[in-house]
Amino acid sequence: MRSLLAHHQSTVDRLTEHFKADPNFTALIIGGSVAKGYARPDSDVDFYVVATDEEYARRKPASQFQWFSWEMAGYEGGYVDGKIVDLAFLRDVAEKGSDPARAAFVGAFIPYSELPELPGLLERILTYPEAQREERLISFYAQLEALKWYVGEAEKRADPYLMMQMASELALYGGRMILAYNRVLYPYHKWFTRVLEETENKPADFMDRFRDLLARPGTETANAFFECVTAFTDWPKPPEGWPSRFMTDVEWTWRVGRPALADC
Repeated sequence: MRSLLAHHQSTVDRLTEHFKADPNFTALIIGGSVAKGYARPDSDVDFYVVATDEEYARRKPASQFQWFSWEMAGYEGGYVDGKIVDLAFLRDVAEKGSDPARAAFVGAFIPYSELPELPGLLERILTYPEAQREERLISFYAQLEALKWYVGEAEKRADPYLMMQMASELALYGGRMILAYNRVLYPYHKWFTRVLEETENKPADFMDRFRDLLARPGTETANAFFECVTAFTDWPKPPEGWPSRFMTDVEWTWRVGRPALADC
């Protein structure tokens, strides 16, 4: 467990006492910035609390799955923000969770638990989904090609909305290629830049090109970012061509009920 600031540790202790005394809950998992070591003094304490099957079923009809309190924190600007889950939820994350669902548990620790399988479940949740890696890299590469083209279209049309959207997505998928190369889980947008900065194996100028693309979106910075990423290694490419892969990954996912590629 990480060494926490004293007021964060006191908050974790209060949460532990509260839920440990309630028979409707069987475990507490601390996550978020406090668990990851990213916390500021005024950061909130994020957590998962595992409900019994009966308690979860009682809450399910009204979707009462959040637990929030200012008072439980007891420090200026602080609050606690929890998600109420059941054991089946954690098993689902371990079996088929998206990168953001898994990455939510990076650094997580367990102040108390009545569930013997919980440490093993967390270990499985944090295991990179190796079986999906090759196909993800292929799809991310197709996105990179398509988004570079869209940036050019935005510049030709002088369309600021299209430009900002496509440049941001180009940065996203280039970054996701680097994370997948390193077998690092994608943490969703809030921690994306920080995790990229901490990721070891990447082009020496990657973060400079990443920031330049976002600060000055256009064909010049898009092409420089594209070349920076694609020259880094021999990436796997879609055998059907990037336009077909882009189409099936973005335009036609509704036909088969797949989640958006950005959410995988």
